[in-house]
Amino acid sequence: MPGGRLTQQERRQIALGLADDLPYAEIARRLDRPTSTITREVMRNGGPTAYRADLAHRATERRAHRRRPASPQGAESVPQPHGRDAEAVAEYEETFTTVLMASGLTKMTARVLTCLFTTDAGSLTASQLARRLQVSPASVSKAIAFLESQSLVRRERDERRRDRYIVDDELFYQATIASARSNDRLVETARQGVSVLGPHTPAAARLENIARFLDFISESITRAAEQAREVLHTKPGKTADDPARPGPEHG
Repeated sequence: MPGGRLTQQERRQIALGLADDLPYAEIARRLDRPTSTITREVMRNGGPTAYRADLAHRATERRAHRRRPASPQGAESVPQPHGRDAEAVAEYEETFTTVLMASGLTKMTARVLTCLFTTDAGSLTASQLARRLQVSPASVSKAIAFLESQSLVRRERDERRRDRYIVDDELFYQATIASARSNDRLVETARQGVSVLGPHTPAAARLENIARFLDFISESITRAAEQAREVLHTKPGKTADDPARPGPEHG
């Protein structure tokens, strides 16, 4: 039933759907399940090419068995503000982590970023992250180093001179620009190959096409990010053309 745990038969249907190259949304529709449930199930059990229904079912049972004794204590150790449902929050965080992993992040990096995204303050110290995720400070430090290198997290010193790791609206803009510019070196190198291989050769033509394609993509992303930057500083429920906000004609 929707909302309950996946059955072994449902997992076999997922495996069949993956074998037929069906998208997650279609598999979810056939099982009357949320797409996020199918995405999480597949990604945590080997991904679309390595998913095996029976192995996934046994692994889920083992995880449930390990979590059962510790769940009451875990719920008490991380009290939820604003009357949130602790189980629903944990489920959402797992889904978010799975989606980030599907985008290319390692599991620990995705867990750290999810933790920061879902914290009301938008910032945590390394010790707070380690405690919430129940991992070593070294694991947190390695994940943070990568996130900083991608402009996804920034650090500040608080009043107690502790490093705090922060996610905020502006970081999305900075990360997008950094991503767009990450291809610049490849574009430059590809164009160097044109002169080395000879401008009228098939190999040179291929490299020039790659360079032009990546150049166009980078410029398009940068332009779109500049135009959309205001969205990051607009409260939910309002848009850039909200009539309640004064437009250029109002000075």
